[in-house]
Amino acid sequence: QVQLVESGGGLVQAGDSLRLSCAASGRTFSSAAMGWFRQAPGKEREFVASIAMNGVSTVYTDSVKGRFTVSRDNAKNTKYLQMNSLKAEDSAVYYCAVRSRYTPRDSTYSAMASYDYWGQGTQVTVSS
Repeated sequence: QVQLVESGGGLVQAGDSLRLSCAASGRTFSSAAMGWFRQAPGKEREFVASIAMNGVSTVYTDSVKGRFTVSRDNAKNTKYLQMNSLKAEDSAVYYCAVRSRYTPRDSTYSAMASYDYWGQGTQVTVSS
């Protein structure tokens, strides 16, 4: 059974940094596109970032461009979300997701429906 486990969340102050990790078990996802989403209280889950199978192609939502960086380590079956210059509006539960369907090597995905497996989420709280 596939499991995705996020870690690295916490309580930080505005301007600080955090690095989220998403470790996959039960299957190797070196040949899968991966994504990060977040959900703040009372809001819908929204797309944050995606990284293609090739580890090079990435896409970000506008509000995090230049501050967040998504990466992957296929040897460790883990992906990361480096978050710098955090703002109060970044506070949310962050989820990682993996697409297991056929995927072109350079394709990224921003829609929730594009993903097949989800982690349980990790809380990020940024105090202003």
